Amino acid sequence: MSNLQLVLETLKEKKLLKETHNVSDSSVALHDVFNKGQECKDGSLFCCIRGEKHDGHQYAADAVQRGAVALLCEYPLPLSVPQIIVEDARWAMGYAAAAVYGFPSRKISLYGITGTNGKSTSSYMVRSILETAGEKCGLIGTILYSDGKRDLEADRTTPESCEIQRLLSRMVKNGCTSVVMEASSHGAIQGRLNGCLFKSLLFTNLTPEHLDYHKDMEHYFAAKKKIFDEYVIDDWCAAINIDDKYGETLFSAFQERCLSFGLNENKCHDITLNSFEMSLSGIHMNVTFPNDEHIALGLPLTGRFNIYNALGAITMCYKMGFAPDVIQKGLETMPQVPGRLEKYFFSNKVCGVVDYAHTPDALENVLSTLREVCQGKIISVFGHGGERYSANRPLLGQVAARFADVIIVTMDNPRSEDPSQIAEEIEAGITNVPTNPPHYRILDRNEAVRTALSMAKAGDVVVITGKGPERFILMHDQKIEYSDSKAIQQWALDVGLRWN
Repeated sequence: MSNLQLVLETLKEKKLLKETHNVSDSSVALHDVFNKGQECKDGSLFCCIRGEKHDGHQYAADAVQRGAVALLCEYPLPLSVPQIIVEDARWAMGYAAAAVYGFPSRKISLYGITGTNGKSTSSYMVRSILETAGEKCGLIGTILYSDGKRDLEADRTTPESCEIQRLLSRMVKNGCTSVVMEASSHGAIQGRLNGCLFKSLLFTNLTPEHLDYHKDMEHYFAAKKKIFDEYVIDDWCAAINIDDKYGETLFSAFQERCLSFGLNENKCHDITLNSFEMSLSGIHMNVTFPNDEHIALGLPLTGRFNIYNALGAITMCYKMGFAPDVIQKGLETMPQVPGRLEKYFFSNKVCGVVDYAHTPDALENVLSTLREVCQGKIISVFGHGGERYSANRPLLGQVAARFADVIIVTMDNPRSEDPSQIAEEIEAGITNVPTNPPHYRILDRNEAVRTALSMAKAGDVVVITGKGPERFILMHDQKIEYSDSKAIQQWALDVGLRWN
């Protein structure tokens, strides 16, 4: 529990406080912070956030009726409760929430994972290593939020700042000593990370994504670099993939705090990959540390990109002082990451794979990896989200045409766009590639998955990408229940096949 005075002092220190309204007693107790009026309860601070479709100021009266005892807003409202006036309520909310919840990021070690691809898998790897070392570790990421007692399905990669601070507070209460958190570029730019201070950061890579928001790669990179500049404790450290040109830039800027990793034989890395072997079932790799200590480990994952993910997790944890044998055990015993190269080996010798890859770079990583280890044909099933960076659609088609033998273009999350138009833009890329493999348009995603699996023969791999662990299709304002993994399992049950 905190009080209004501590919130005011915090915002004043951050130079965010403009004025107050109706504040006659700053000792008012505050228990929670919310930006949705319907969530408010007794003792809440309600933050009036302006969104794309709604303005939180319009819901302040309802929040007060539900128990909010103070407001964070951008102008005075005709309500009798204390009001904290700031220029940008969204930006101030994280700092206010941190004060209300007792500055939880000062009481727990924050491990931040940032980059375009590999964040979720890397976060699972790091958490497995930390738990092997005996730490109780929370998780905030694209797949789920875990507070040390229960897991919640994630709504977005980086939640709103008040939700992050609430989660961190619960983790502290539940005995967590650390948390692994995916830190997105949107989170940095929109202030969702405000109130967070990372002890360690991992940079995976940077490829074109979210450019409908960031406009170009330089602005996208600036958003990532902002995390290193502004959201760290004094003695922070980092692990950087210097095979990526943006990683090189980061490493140059913060070299004294960083260890590097990568696969490029023409570069000198602090953590060195000596050799590796890869199959559809996993990876065996040998790694050397700066003190010349070696480990040989087997990963229950495949793909060169997962070698990068493993090296990143190894580098981050080694820099934080964890022993190589603990790192090795943590990686070898890590759980399956939902929707990340999630494999189903069927009794008819067909393999089904579910992966979240939804950018051209990520799709190329998945398909090129499977091309290396596939004994038969690759059948690729994917679409693209509506209201997302549409320039990626023909590029996705081109990537699939280069690596797959058969392509089925289907629906992803069309949102307000026409699924047929999205499919047409993808198909334009497929037909641009000289090989122009057979491709079909089956917009019903469940039917597309079943068709692909039914046409597969022994040795073939059916790769279903774009949605990963998501359990809904977003179409207009509807959430239609659907899961790639459940679609695969139901097909197998219907045709009488076993899987493992």
